[in-house]
Amino acid sequence: MSNPLSSPLNSPSFFSVALSTWRAVNAPYTQAGRSDDLPDGIVKLSIKAVADARSAATLGAEREGTGVVIDASGLILTVGYLIIEAGSILAMAPDGRVYPASVVGFDHASGFGLLRASPGVAKQPLKRGDSSKLKPLQSVRIAAHESAGGVSAACVSSCRRFTGWWEYMIDDAIFTAPPRGEHSGAALLDDDGKLLGIASLWVSDTLATGVAFPGNMFIPINLLEPILDDLIAHGRRQAPARPWLGIYTEEIEGHVVVTRTLADGPADRSGIKRGDIVLGVAGHSIGNQSEFYERLWASGQAGDDVTLHVLHDKKVKHYVVYSADRTDYFKPWVIR
Repeated sequence: MSNPLSSPLNSPSFFSVALSTWRAVNAPYTQAGRSDDLPDGIVKLSIKAVADARSAATLGAEREGTGVVIDASGLILTVGYLIIEAGSILAMAPDGRVYPASVVGFDHASGFGLLRASPGVAKQPLKRGDSSKLKPLQSVRIAAHESAGGVSAACVSSCRRFTGWWEYMIDDAIFTAPPRGEHSGAALLDDDGKLLGIASLWVSDTLATGVAFPGNMFIPINLLEPILDDLIAHGRRQAPARPWLGIYTEEIEGHVVVTRTLADGPADRSGIKRGDIVLGVAGHSIGNQSEFYERLWASGQAGDDVTLHVLHDKKVKHYVVYSADRTDYFKPWVIR
C-alpha cells in the first residue's frame, strides 16, 4: 500500500510544513513516550574499511555513524553505505561499553546494512513500527548516537519516491525537517519510541513541490520486513540482483547526464564518458532518472548485457554494457 504522502498533489504546502516543523521543535514533551533521552538501543559505530577500498574515495577509509539494535541477539540496523568494504567495526553503547561487530548483510536496493554484536550491546532493543502509517506533518524524533547530537524533534515533510545519482531508487522515502547533521544511520522514532526509518542523507528539498526546504531522507522501516530473513540467513536478498552499470547521473532539464563512471566498472569499460547523455535503454526512450532506472532494472539481471542509447560527442551511439552485481565490484570483504 502506498503512503498517503507519496503523491505531490497530497503533499502539504511550504507554509504548513514550516509551521509544523516549528511546532515540533518547540513543543513540550506532553505525549506519552516522547523523550529527549537517548534510547539504550542506539549505538555509535566506528568503522575502518579494508585496505585499498574502492569506496574510500567517496565514503572515507574511516567512518562513524549510528546503529539501531533491533533484537536481543545483538542485530544492529544501519545505513548500508557505512559498512561497504568494512574491515573492522566497533559498536559503542550509550553507557560507554564497546563491542566488536561483524557484517551480517547488505542490501543496495533498499540501502540497509545489518550488523551483529554481542547480545549485551543493548538492554532494550528498539521495536519496529509501521512506516506506512506516517501522516502529513506528523511530529517525530530523530535519534543518533550522543556525539552526533542525540535526540531531536522533527516533522515529516513528505513521503515519496527518491531517486539517487548512484543507481538507487526507493518508493515512499521519508523526508523530515529541520535538517540534522551527522545523520548517517540515525533512527526515526514515533511517539511510542518505535523505529520508523533509518537516516540516509541530508537533502535540500524535502517537499514534493520543488521549493527548497532542507532536511533529511530516511529509508522506511517497512522495506526491511520482506528481506530481513534473507539478510540474516544469506547476507543479501535472494531475488536476482539488478543489473548495475557503475554510472553516476544527474537529471538536468529532462536529460539524464553522466557525471561520472566508476573506474573499471561496467560503464567505464564500455567507453561511456562524463558528459554523455543517456537517451534510452534497450530500445526504450527515457526522459528522467526514474525512467532510466525502471528500464535498466527491467532489462534483466546482474551479468546480462544492457544496450544504452547515448548522445556522445553530438552523435547518437549504442553501447552494449556488460552489467554486474554492485556488491561484486568492491574489494573482498566479509559478510557473516
